Amino acid sequence: MRIEDMRRVAAALVVVAVVGGCTVQASEGDGKNRSPVRIEVPHSASPTPRATTTPTTPSATPAKVLWSRGDTGRDIRELQARLRQVAWIFEGPTGTYDDATVDAVKGFQGKRGLPKTGETDSVTWQRLLKMTREPGKWELYLMGGQPADAPDARCMTGRVLCISKSSRTLRWMVDGRTLKTLPVRFGSEYTPTREGVFHVYWKSRDHYSTLYHSPMPYAMFFSGGQAVHYSTDFAARGYAGASHGCVNVRDEAAISELFDEVRNGDKVVVHW
Repeated sequence: MRIEDMRRVAAALVVVAVVGGCTVQASEGDGKNRSPVRIEVPHSASPTPRATTTPTTPSATPAKVLWSRGDTGRDIRELQARLRQVAWIFEGPTGTYDDATVDAVKGFQGKRGLPKTGETDSVTWQRLLKMTREPGKWELYLMGGQPADAPDARCMTGRVLCISKSSRTLRWMVDGRTLKTLPVRFGSEYTPTREGVFHVYWKSRDHYSTLYHSPMPYAMFFSGGQAVHYSTDFAARGYAGASHGCVNVRDEAAISELFDEVRNGDKVVVHW
């Protein structure tokens, strides 16, 4: 092939490949007057993306309600005892899911970001279990003035204020039947409430102690200066305090009724 022919062939086709693009550019002509020719080249087919499926999270199982207002029994005592351990309730256990228990459960739930229903559901119960210990018999039955012991034998006849230091209760009994039961507290170790069998010898509805400069309403004296009476301090502070030897009652309405029923000469039994 002549040199001139070789030049013409070389000039006839100049290929520019655009890799990954959409055109190939070629020039035709004599090398002096080239006219570009565009040839469409299809893109390489891109893989069709798979439809992504978002895994569905199963809906949370609603917490099961275990106990609620009005329920009674040993389980309620344990609930109340555990709430008492974490300072959400200060009375009882009573064994009855009452207003105080509802309020305590609401407070416990709200503090831990749980729905404040006042009902004890499985989530609330498990959280409480982790924060407390198994309550013993004392916590279940004797704390807070709940009757757990049988009345003293000396209380089984006649009209008696039967007062138990172990259960911290006052039972108003007539011929062996308990008509009223009230939570009570006693004197400190330095001013203890005397134990034994006594009799009410003086009643004073609006009594005021000149010795301790404090009111003693609904006082029923049974041993020297010691009396059963209503205590505003007991109502406010509970068992955090103590008396100077008297038997304190915290329920004013109840002791007002009791004061009207008890007579001078009625027996008083203070026992363990």
